[in-house]
Amino acid sequence: MDHKSQLRTSHQFEMGSLEGRSVHEPEDKNHICGSENITQKSDLISVSEGGPFSGVSLVGRMEMLIYGVCRSIKTVIFSNKLNFLMPFGPLAIVVHLLTDNQGLVFFFSLLGITPLAERLGYATEQLAFFTGSTVGGLLNATFGNATELIISIHALRGGMIRVVQQSLLGSILSNMLLVLGCAFFSGGIVFIKKEQLFNKSTAVVNSGLLLMAVMGLLFPAVLHYTHSEVHFGKSELALSRFSSCIMLIAYGAYLYYQLKTEVHQYAPLNEEVSPSVSGGENVDNNDEEPEISKWEAIIWLAVMTAWISFLSDYLVDAIDGASKAWRIPIAFISVILLPIVGNAAEHASAIMFAMKDKLDISLGVAIGSSTQIAMFGIPFCVVVGWVMGRPMDLNFHLFETAVLFITVLVVAFLLQEGTSNYFKGLMLMLCYLIVAASFFVHVDPTNDVASLET
Repeated sequence: MDHKSQLRTSHQFEMGSLEGRSVHEPEDKNHICGSENITQKSDLISVSEGGPFSGVSLVGRMEMLIYGVCRSIKTVIFSNKLNFLMPFGPLAIVVHLLTDNQGLVFFFSLLGITPLAERLGYATEQLAFFTGSTVGGLLNATFGNATELIISIHALRGGMIRVVQQSLLGSILSNMLLVLGCAFFSGGIVFIKKEQLFNKSTAVVNSGLLLMAVMGLLFPAVLHYTHSEVHFGKSELALSRFSSCIMLIAYGAYLYYQLKTEVHQYAPLNEEVSPSVSGGENVDNNDEEPEISKWEAIIWLAVMTAWISFLSDYLVDAIDGASKAWRIPIAFISVILLPIVGNAAEHASAIMFAMKDKLDISLGVAIGSSTQIAMFGIPFCVVVGWVMGRPMDLNFHLFETAVLFITVLVVAFLLQEGTSNYFKGLMLMLCYLIVAASFFVHVDPTNDVASLET
């Protein structure tokens, strides 16, 4: 530590003599950031970049770099108790190579992906400190859905179209009922003597987009089951691809509206927002500081996404075997089990912000994530399937489409007042239990994976 202190002292005097900067400038930076951690990080970056530090020994720079890497690993990997599940990922690969037990491979892959999804959300939240509240909320929803999209693309590549449809549908249902319900319930318990408030206009916009997504899914299903297609089997697919392009355009317009027009969308109603702060960050932000730097967050996002993508390949391949071994319908695995793991990041974030009385951010994470899957994730998979030559369409069958339609209506009615309490959260969670039980006894008429192209 004495060697590192001498390095820092020489660094400060050298910068002062060469560039005319004050010796106390690092203390000012520390005052602005409010954290000694960030000062150490800036010193580490300056040392590693060389420049005026060309005289510093290579050993000293390596020591600082190793210290920074170890500190980052300790903060990201060893600071969360859920990360004890991470070894199950490599264990799933070992079981796959040594045995034919697909049930264990699926189970271990599921456990291994769970902490990765949560850490993906953590890294996104850290990056949000540097991007602002609005962009941060959008990043949280995007990377929170990365797990589902990665699993879907792997399944689509294997021709498991129904798994793709049901896992994306399950992600929407999980976010709208389970994640939002737990957030409302947790916030209502913490603030039991008052009703929490959120931006009603934002909720109305998201509800409208979700109803538009239901429209996109409903028409191909009705067209198919009423046998009113001009060309049976072809008109339905053509309509799905056209509607998907329209939905992607609508989502692009929504992003522009969200980032340019409603720049303070994620600002809680009970906090003042400073117009001079870029990205609409809250003034009341002095009690929270980033634990890792911006580039550390970006690197961890890349690492976690790559590892999730690798494990998802084993997870998808083991779905059929796990269904037969456990005697559980593939529909239940796709709609209930996979989204619960994929939504680990949203679940933790939504509850945390609700308990801090920042319900607008919780709503942006839960409902915003559902909107992104419905208006971007599903149409995107249709377009990707189009490129791959897979007949991925928007016909999610009547049962799944009806479940989504009723869910959107229930949530829209509960959001229309702009208030929340623990009872509303309890109702949403109980609705999710009904949905889960329904899919447990639901038999997919397409015989799931077996009848699909390979």
